[in-house]
Amino acid sequence: MDVHADTIEKLRTRTSEKWSVYPPDVLPLFVAEMDYPLAQPIADALHAAISRSDTGYGGTVHGDLAPAFTRFAQRRWGWDVQPEWVSSTTDVSVVIVESLRLAIAPGDGVIITPPIYSPFFDLIPEAGGQVVEVPLVDDGASWTLDLDGIEAALVSGARAVLLCNPHNPLGHVHPADQLARLAELAAEYDATVISDEIHAPLTHPGATFTPFLSVSDAARQHGIAAHSASKAWNLAGLKCALFVTASQRMHDLLERLPEEVHFRTSLLGRIASAAAFTDGDRWLDGAIASIHSNSELLAQLLHDRLPEVGYRPPAASYLAWLDLRALGWGDDPAARILESGRVALNAGLDFGPQGAGHVRLNFACSPEMLTAAIDRIVGAASSR
Repeated sequence: MDVHADTIEKLRTRTSEKWSVYPPDVLPLFVAEMDYPLAQPIADALHAAISRSDTGYGGTVHGDLAPAFTRFAQRRWGWDVQPEWVSSTTDVSVVIVESLRLAIAPGDGVIITPPIYSPFFDLIPEAGGQVVEVPLVDDGASWTLDLDGIEAALVSGARAVLLCNPHNPLGHVHPADQLARLAELAAEYDATVISDEIHAPLTHPGATFTPFLSVSDAARQHGIAAHSASKAWNLAGLKCALFVTASQRMHDLLERLPEEVHFRTSLLGRIASAAAFTDGDRWLDGAIASIHSNSELLAQLLHDRLPEVGYRPPAASYLAWLDLRALGWGDDPAARILESGRVALNAGLDFGPQGAGHVRLNFACSPEMLTAAIDRIVGAASSR
């Protein structure tokens, strides 16, 4: 099925952050929300819940959510997950923080690989850890994990790795051999890997997502994965995410979580997520097709109108990492684009010092809006 973005008039009736932070003359291509209408199976499940006044506490009984996810994981990635080793909470950030609280002692180092999802810099201290930056290796054509740097940080005492797979903001899908080596390092130094895999369902045609816990026994013994339907089906406001383990060792670790961590799961989020994982494949495939088409459109627009801008099409999700350093707009070109072009993008510096001169652009919108946004950036460039 084809999935097309709502009209700008309809989108401006939304009250989420994306559509409420800026005035109407700004095109919002920043926060990771999609402009597509809700998948019908999810809408039907939510309408049914409202009709039966099913708006109470989610509680700790996960119903059909865990089995729905495990079937989805097998269907999409060939990954066998045991439902009893899947549990829920409010969002992936909570999965990360609560997992780290159990995996590290106060003051321990936690490795991240910038440029990376900006909240990682705050989630680690929230969990009691210290951020240890081991940037990705960028050869100008692709990115890779700096496994030697990660090992050096583990030797120096870091106790965990917070992995982003697929990697936000780059849309990079880490290959299985690098994940396997990361798992070996975790085993060798008795560290824990928390793998944020929220963008995994949005992997593009021709790319292969590898769940971290699937690569080896070492990964299963030392890893926890964070999953959610929220990014792939635009359900962030419904507050539901999953802890996923694949060994008795890590399952037992998460058994130490306070019951409240699971109890706070939104009931509507649980209902919507189960519907997404069970009946949302057709909609998801249509959304991915539209996203992939927009990625190609963006590449063409930049080639034709802003050839100085560096862009490597992502292998997953709907976020573009754009290198604007050649335009001479300083470390924060997003500020100029907002002021002169009235397009809201994420500042690259939010993702680490490697983001100087970069922006993150959300292209899960209509082709018309994407084209208009690039036209405005071209206008800002011509007004130098």
